[in-house]
Parts: sequence; C-alpha cells; structure tokens
Amino acid sequence: MSLVIFTCAVGYITSNTTIETLNAIIGIILVAIGAGAAGCLNMWYDSDIDAVMTRTCLRPIPTGKIAKNYALIYGIVLTILSVVLLNHFTNTLSAALLLFTILFYIFVYTIWLKRKTPQNIVIGGAAGALPPIIGWTIATNTISVEPISLFLIIFFWTPSHFWALSLYKASDYKKANIPMLPVSDGIEKTKIHIFIYSLLMMPVVLLPYLINFAGLIYLIPTIILTIYYNYICYELLNFKKNKFDTKKAKKIFTYSIFYLFIIFVLLLADSLI
Repeated sequence: MSLVIFTCAVGYITSNTTIETLNAIIGIILVAIGAGAAGCLNMWYDSDIDAVMTRTCLRPIPTGKIAKNYALIYGIVLTILSVVLLNHFTNTLSAALLLFTILFYIFVYTIWLKRKTPQNIVIGGAAGALPPIIGWTIATNTISVEPISLFLIIFFWTPSHFWALSLYKASDYKKANIPMLPVSDGIEKTKIHIFIYSLLMMPVVLLPYLINFAGLIYLIPTIILTIYYNYICYELLNFKKNKFDTKKAKKIFTYSIFYLFIIFVLLLADSLI
C-alpha cells in the first residue's frame, strides 16, 4: 500500500506540470482509498484460503473482526467512492484507470488467475504497476511513454519480488492449494525464474534514461542497485539443486522492496533537481 501511494505520487510529480498541492493530495488519497478497496475485496473473496495460511490468518475476516458480507459491502462502497470522487476532483481518464485497476485486481488476478495458474503474479502484477500512470494522468489528463516506463519497472519487478516470498512460504500456498510457482513447478524452476526476471530489470530500469525522462542522478545509482539485485538472485540460483536458503530468499524479498522504493526516489530526485 505504501509503495502504491508513493509510486502514484512520483507519477504525479515527475509529470513536470505545475503541482497543485490540494489537488495532488486529494487525488493521491483517493487512489489510496481505491487501493484499499481492492485489498478489501481481495480479502473478502480469499477469506477461505486466508484462514489456513500463516501469512494471512490474522486478517480481519479470518479472525472474526469483520463479517465477510460487511467486507464485501465496504469494498464496493470504497470502490464507488474513490472512482466517483477522483472523476469529480481530477478527470475522467484517472477515474477510469483507477476503476480498471480495481476490477483487474479482483476479477482477473484474485478470482480468475490466482487459483488456476502459477503465472498469476506475472499477469496480475499489472494492477500493482498502474498507480504511477494514474498519478501522471491526475496531473496531465494524458498517457505517454514516460509513465509507461514506470509501469514497466513495477511490472517486471513484481515476479522476482513475490516468488522470493512464495519460496519460503511455499507450505502455506500448498496448504491453501494455490499454484504458486514453487508449489506447481518446484524450487529449482522458481529460482531460475527469479534470476531471469532480475536480469530483465536492467533493460527496463534503463528505459527512463533512454527516453530522456531521467538523467545520470537516476541512472548511475540504479545500475549499481540492479547489479546487486542480479547478484543476490544469482546466489539463490547457485544454491544446492532443488533446495534454497531461506535467509537468501528473505534477503531478496526485503531488498526488492528497498530496491523499488529507491529507484522511484531517484526518479523523483532527478526530476526535481
């Protein structure tokens, strides 16, 4: 949620339009409410599997803090509220993108893909990659190649980030009958996929520089951060066949969050400087 809000704000600020503080705050808060709506509806639909997974068993519905039907109503109300108000305070394009993001996350990722294919997080990751585009459209009412480059960074980052988590939480997913890659295809294939997607980050993070959207302030530290990301993913890959080091998997997961955050900080700093 924090990354969703932050990447949306970076999309807004890097659009190089005159920043209207009040509109920016209202727009980003409404995107946060929309993201909350998506999370709420996800928990409503997944309450059965959340209850059996250690990672999610303390969520409000499994613990009985919120009734499942109330969660559904709350999620729908938050969706309508965020989309209608974003349309009112900003523009129709931003509101339409927010609605598409919520619906994509619920119907495509949560309901359709999550329980059917190990590629769930790859395709479903598009929903989490859209906030910087929404931030850009709040400011400009247009979509261009610059916010698409931000979308691609998050889109290609998501698989290695989430598969690292799924490695050391594989027993959870197996118990819940969710076909995450370690469960469906095994540890070795998951490690290979994590490493491949880490390598794909290099050309993707170069894109903002290549289209003159960012300069050297962004480029040089980002290349160093990406090389290190490649290295720790290679370390995981190079571990014993069909086994993995839990510490290394957790290290990748934790570093990946820091990595994405710093990339967007650098984009922001580059734009402002």
